[in-house]
Amino acid sequence: MTRLLLLILVLAVSSTASAIVIRHDVDDSKYRISTSEFPTLVDMAGEGHGVLIAPQWIITAAHTISGHSKPNEIVINGVSRDVERVVTHSGYKTLPQELIDPATASGEAMLIVVFLASSDDIALIKLTQPVTDVAPIAMYKHSVEPGQLVKIVGRGATGTGAIGHDPRGPNRTELRRAFNKITSAYGRWFCYVFDDLPSALPLEGTIGNGDSGGPVLVQIADQWLLAGLASWKVVQGNVMTARPGRYGQVSCNVSLSHYIEWIERVMSGQPQAEAS
Repeated sequence: MTRLLLLILVLAVSSTASAIVIRHDVDDSKYRISTSEFPTLVDMAGEGHGVLIAPQWIITAAHTISGHSKPNEIVINGVSRDVERVVTHSGYKTLPQELIDPATASGEAMLIVVFLASSDDIALIKLTQPVTDVAPIAMYKHSVEPGQLVKIVGRGATGTGAIGHDPRGPNRTELRRAFNKITSAYGRWFCYVFDDLPSALPLEGTIGNGDSGGPVLVQIADQWLLAGLASWKVVQGNVMTARPGRYGQVSCNVSLSHYIEWIERVMSGQPQAEAS
């Protein structure tokens, strides 16, 4: 996989993100949840997620769409749904082989991080029929701020912060949720650090491979709103040997507030503007 251990994207061989990696000192059962607790979660083909934001529309990270071709179907609440079309943001950039090869050879991938940070990793999927058995989630249209608590949900790869997770998979496991605090936010991204004790939250966690495109939620009053999508992360050291999901790693997420106008334009049937 490429975007390798450096990212939560599985680039070379497939495309995806990650699942929930947990604290080493908390029992896994405390992180697991049933599908009924977050029925708007979308399972993409193979691995990766999206989120139902309107009866006929799903939002996801663009890199979860394998080969950038339209998936035939996705799964919501255990039911397969047919896909009508996919709209990928015009500013999304596919990672070029010219960046992958040197990173693979040297283990140093800072230019990949720079490249990813400049891409608009977001796409919308329109279903052929509206979903009637699950209510869409509302989006948080304001900017996420440093220090804000977020909840992440996914069923990708899992492990603990002490040792990380196996980058070779499996990248689809049981459904889990975890919490974290935003450390930085600007423009199209907001990020958080996977903290160890004593700074860790009671159910601190981060994403793993296979969680890309999954939800990042903020609580407003008594309601959890969709603020972002899991996208990529940075690991320290040689990206060919480091394990993803260890304490201290930074995960970056697509900030939906940056794309609200684009989302509404696409869903209303208007042509998308060129990326600036």
